[in-house]
Amino acid sequence: MYGFEAMTFNIHGGYLEAIVRGYRSGLLTAADYNNLCQCETLDDIKMHLSATDYGPYLQNEPSPLHTTTLVEKCTLKLVDEYKHMLSQATEPLSTFLEYITYGHMIDNVVLIVTGTLHERDVQELLEKCHPLGMFDSIATLAVAQNMRDLYRLVLVDTPLAPYFSECITSEDLDDMNIEIMRNTLYKAYLEDFYRFCQKLGGATAEIMSDLLAFEADRRAVNITINRQVIFIGTELTREDRKKLYSNFGLLYPYGHEELAICEDVDQVRGAMEKYPPYQSIFSKMSYGESQMLDKAFYEEEVKRQCLSFEQQFHYAVFFAYMRLREQEIRNLMWISECVAQNQKSRVHDSVVFIF
Repeated sequence: MYGFEAMTFNIHGGYLEAIVRGYRSGLLTAADYNNLCQCETLDDIKMHLSATDYGPYLQNEPSPLHTTTLVEKCTLKLVDEYKHMLSQATEPLSTFLEYITYGHMIDNVVLIVTGTLHERDVQELLEKCHPLGMFDSIATLAVAQNMRDLYRLVLVDTPLAPYFSECITSEDLDDMNIEIMRNTLYKAYLEDFYRFCQKLGGATAEIMSDLLAFEADRRAVNITINRQVIFIGTELTREDRKKLYSNFGLLYPYGHEELAICEDVDQVRGAMEKYPPYQSIFSKMSYGESQMLDKAFYEEEVKRQCLSFEQQFHYAVFFAYMRLREQEIRNLMWISECVAQNQKSRVHDSVVFIF
């Protein structure tokens, strides 16, 4: 169907594909989540997780356990698995795996720059950074006063350097410019990752095109309805907003034209319901409501990522596994916070079941 990659894929990719499918079998099931939602304390959560793949990472943690510690240890497991896969990978899989971390790099850059703008301690900010998005010169981000300094002093030697071509201005960094920078970087990153997957061809290109197109469309919707703190009615014109949309995806180009002129959630809904894959997402919400949109998008994303495991001989399973594990960590963080704050009535509000 896709050519002859099935004949040679296992020479370099067979071992790691087996490894990642083994990792996937360790993801928490609906039964695990139901048990976790019944827990009364964080120690109960720890006891239940001790019977899962997270057990070795939590076994030496003393009581009382804190939510941040729980999330940190679960993230450490993901990082260890990623490093193992990267250390065993050859080209082009190693480059593909590196692409997966660029999104975390962008988030870390924005976190450090925003925190510095609000005079937060750099060491405290570094502790909040995602470990998959760390790079050598990240601590020196605090010295940058504008985009040009940010690029020249720090980011020129990182993988993010090519994405900064549209961001380099002499304007001082403020909350507005930082959010525009975040979305411009994400746009460039997604387009670059999309082009790379197209070059790989075969099943990888087909499945990753679908996953990345969904990500691009979701970001376009989030930018439009003010979920990323890009404000409708401020200095951002409709044309400026449209420049932040990725140049691929199901919504490109006609959906972007409609989204660019939307002023509220109901107008966004009207534009999105013309596209059958997104019609089901918006049908779960009542008119004027946007609070549940994130969860609806996450549920659709999880469904697509699980489907990528139905085929063999492609790299999309690595991307899908990383995203599924990150979703699992978000679920555990939400459940832990609800238990810690005695808000068990809300525990199901943001949990996205994976299996």
